[in-house]
Amino acid sequence: MSYFVTGATGFIGRNLVERLLERDGDVYVLVREGSIDRLDRLTRRWGAGDRIRPVLGDLTAPRLGVSEEQITELSGAVAHFFHLAAVYDMTADEEANRIANVEGTRHAVELANTIHAGRFHHVSSIAAAGQYKGLFREDMFDEGQQLGHPYHRTKFESEKIARTQTTVPWRVYRPAVVVGHSQTGEMDKIDGPYYFFTAIKIARHYLPEWFPLVGPELGYTNIVPVDFVAAALDHIAHLPGLDGRAFHLAAPKAQRSGDVINTFARAAHAPQLTLRIDTRMLQALPKGTLSMLMALPAARGVRRALLADFGIPEEVLGYVGLTAQFDTRDTERALEGTGISVPPLDTYADKLWDFWARNLDPDLFKDRSFEGAIAGRTVLITGASSGIGRAAAIKIAKAGGIPILVARGMEKLEETRQEIEDLGGTAYAYSADLSSPDSIEDLCERVLGDHAAIDVLVNNAGRSIRRSIALSYDRFHDFERTIQLNYLGTIKLIMGLLPGMRERRTGVIVNVSSIGVQTSPPRFSAYVASKAALDAWTRVVGSECIGDNVHFTTIHMPLVRTPMIAPTKIYESFPTISSEQAADLICEAIRSKPKQINTRLGTFGEVAYALFPKAVDQILGAAYKVFPDSAAAKGTKDPDEHASTEQVALAHLMRGVHW
Repeated sequence: MSYFVTGATGFIGRNLVERLLERDGDVYVLVREGSIDRLDRLTRRWGAGDRIRPVLGDLTAPRLGVSEEQITELSGAVAHFFHLAAVYDMTADEEANRIANVEGTRHAVELANTIHAGRFHHVSSIAAAGQYKGLFREDMFDEGQQLGHPYHRTKFESEKIARTQTTVPWRVYRPAVVVGHSQTGEMDKIDGPYYFFTAIKIARHYLPEWFPLVGPELGYTNIVPVDFVAAALDHIAHLPGLDGRAFHLAAPKAQRSGDVINTFARAAHAPQLTLRIDTRMLQALPKGTLSMLMALPAARGVRRALLADFGIPEEVLGYVGLTAQFDTRDTERALEGTGISVPPLDTYADKLWDFWARNLDPDLFKDRSFEGAIAGRTVLITGASSGIGRAAAIKIAKAGGIPILVARGMEKLEETRQEIEDLGGTAYAYSADLSSPDSIEDLCERVLGDHAAIDVLVNNAGRSIRRSIALSYDRFHDFERTIQLNYLGTIKLIMGLLPGMRERRTGVIVNVSSIGVQTSPPRFSAYVASKAALDAWTRVVGSECIGDNVHFTTIHMPLVRTPMIAPTKIYESFPTISSEQAADLICEAIRSKPKQINTRLGTFGEVAYALFPKAVDQILGAAYKVFPDSAAAKGTKDPDEHASTEQVALAHLMRGVHW
């Protein structure tokens, strides 16, 4: 007994061939010339030796492009002709679906008829039922169902060809949504429920496992592992007396999409949907309301952005929920006593998740290196003569970027520039007073005159003042000079460079803010207010520029050991991060372009104040008493000033906060 298989190197096909090789006989495999190496690798994996017989051909050619010589060899020798080659992809366009599914089936049927195959086995799909509403039985086919998607139409048309144009006995198999192997998790592409895995991964990253989520209930689906499909197909194909019939290779009971997502969320140790909103509730809206809203450009943009972040193709979202349920009684009778059945999803979901995470996660194939993000790009860095700015400039230059160094003092800038060039990099230095609007305008003119474009702007320069309001009544200028540099000077520089970024439709702006904006520590009213103003401005302007592909990132920086904190002597005993560690956060902001980079303590501070503002005030009030004004804040010097044991303990408990 010999077999002929199209699509043998595909996902279902290679699992089926493994089953066929457990029986007697050779397996003829249709293969394109460019896929011979792939078939050779599979043959070695199967350990099949010369039992795998390659047949050169092509789906797009009449009789699959098989030569007359091989047709003669195959005539009368093939007991079972399995046609699996097709497009199994809801994102493929109509022409690709038509060529592979419709014309490919027509040509396969032509070859099976020509060589007088013993039986033609056509692997269709439950997609042939289209958007039929109700129970779709295995003996149903052309029921006037809606076929709104090219994949649905071409699976229906290809099955019709198999039914009406085959002159040898035929059988049809309709697999449900096929996922990976239930024992190994192996899968070869992102499809079906895998489209939601990125969203699950994102939820796991940002939220604890116990966190309750609210999400849509998209309807029912039907999921089966590939090893069940291959085993059922192999067994039913060899049973007598079943010609001219179709078999649903599906789970006897459909699953709610929300239950499926939660099953995978449990496997991923991610939060689950505890409240699911049935999308049918939207039908209560006046007719056309939702479609009118979604037709608005802004709504389409939001939808596209959200789906892109989650890795969900727009074209599949409307077809996640099945309108039909699928009867499997004929399949169950054919498999009775074999032990072949659909395993519960929760018994193998962890294997599917693990295989995806190790082999299919799209993030595995992205260039996630800092070098890839920065090489050849010009990066203007303010406050680049020392501390965080200097460290960031050196890291950027080492990765192939071109730092443009900006600060008031040219001497230290030149030292940094020379150090970068000694390391083999390129850098440019510009002196400017970033608290002066005129100086900033002059800086922008010089920089844009010397360089074709500024790709990235890092607003790192800033002024910090630690002084209680009691010592500030006669020092209004503290607030003026802090707001002038940290807020007004920064947005003046952004506004000078932003038009060019928007015109080129690319740009990254990184604002170095402070954990103080999230935690509101006492004695930093001038500093925190100036940074909070910048944060608010950035949130507003960021939404205006996102359509131009200009990204803003705010870094709520914890306490960093730099010259700026040196006057406050108690900080010498406090836990801090180094300038190099702070520079790493800037590099990460440039690489991944997140909206914010926060510490856990900073985020906790924001949430705590939103929920329990009076309690937070009490805690901060206690800290106000523990951490007094420094000698520098009082306008004096105290060489004996140092942190007390109590201060050091509290500083370590709330690591990174400016006290």
